[in-house]
Amino acid sequence: MRIINLIVVHCSATRGDSTLSPEALDLMHRRRGFNGTGYHYYIRKDGTVHLTRPVERIGAHTKGFNAHSIGICYEGGLDCRGRPADTRTPAQRATLRQLVWQLQEKFPGCRVCGHRDLSPDLNGNGEIEPEEWVKQCPCFEVAKEFKKFKNYKEFKDSGESTAQAENMDEHRVN
Repeated sequence: MRIINLIVVHCSATRGDSTLSPEALDLMHRRRGFNGTGYHYYIRKDGTVHLTRPVERIGAHTKGFNAHSIGICYEGGLDCRGRPADTRTPAQRATLRQLVWQLQEKFPGCRVCGHRDLSPDLNGNGEIEPEEWVKQCPCFEVAKEFKKFKNYKEFKDSGESTAQAENMDEHRVN
């Protein structure tokens, strides 16, 4: 098994008013020269999660970070005019949180970030700022959203969230 220390969240960079099936995503990646979908998981608008690449297989989603990471992509990321936007549906948000918590349970201590957060630090100040982003992907602040729950165990052990954690256990993504 690979050593996993990073979970990278992506968007498919498709308009919120259109759809992109897992098969179409796979074809897009093959046309770009990849051997299938580069992400490990793909979350559709209805919250359905698809395993698009076995976790044991190195991804093709973030150059320079693939060896020790898992890539998760959600369908969307562009508004109806084609501009970067957080187009996640409530179902996608819930599935993403559930999946990240489950992956953190399986791979404790993983850092969670967005694709854009791995852009080069051009000014060398130790912080990746918006003007340094190579891409807008995934079009929301991943670190801010997941800072609240550093890992699944913390979430599960917190008193006010026990019912949610138990519900997540009943609907595990394998």
